[in-house]
Amino acid sequence: MVVELHALFLYRLLKMGGLKWDNVVNGNQGWRLITCMWLHAGVIHLLANMLSLVFIGIRLEQQFGFVKVGAIYLISGFGGSVLSSLFIQNNISVGASGAVFGLLGAMLSELLTNWTIYTNKAAALFTLLFIVAINLAVGILPHVDNFAHIGGFLTGFLLGFILLIRPQFGWVERRAKSKHMGYQYVLLLIALVLLIAGFVVGLIMLFRGENANDHCSWCHYLSCVPTSRWKCTN
Repeated sequence: MVVELHALFLYRLLKMGGLKWDNVVNGNQGWRLITCMWLHAGVIHLLANMLSLVFIGIRLEQQFGFVKVGAIYLISGFGGSVLSSLFIQNNISVGASGAVFGLLGAMLSELLTNWTIYTNKAAALFTLLFIVAINLAVGILPHVDNFAHIGGFLTGFLLGFILLIRPQFGWVERRAKSKHMGYQYVLLLIALVLLIAGFVVGLIMLFRGENANDHCSWCHYLSCVPTSRWKCTN
């Protein structure tokens, strides 16, 4: 999510539904938490997210269907917007990056909860973690809203345990039979509780006007790390 652009372009994005803390909290415009996902800061930003969505989304949609993947996409984008608003309160954010990161998170939890049906598990896990790490590392550059990435990823990660659970194969009376395993239900329950609790706490803090940076003195480094070449004043 790009958070700092030319003033006139920023004004247009804000009028169209860009995410800005003051409008959400003091202007009673909570709908911006959703509309910001459909706006982008230029053609390159749009194409980057579209390509990411194609490569990530096609595999998930083929295996789990449009409804489940669409739900993960939308809810993850919303989760990214909530976390972004809690930590970044002076700029405008737009983009579908939080939703795309949600699909990455769902891919990771899907791999973990359906672990026994995969071959080359370690290679798949390492590759996925590497991709996530690289993308999150890019988010520490200035003018990129990494909190939206993190919020979307965590939301999608929890949703994967809930929506992408698949039957495993076990042996019953010498016959192979597909069934859900006990650990899958445990993970589903934990993920559901954490997801609901996270949204409840996050939305309460947001609409009470709290700044999450006041509760975490180092968290701002997750979105921008200052160097000799740039500052993170925004």
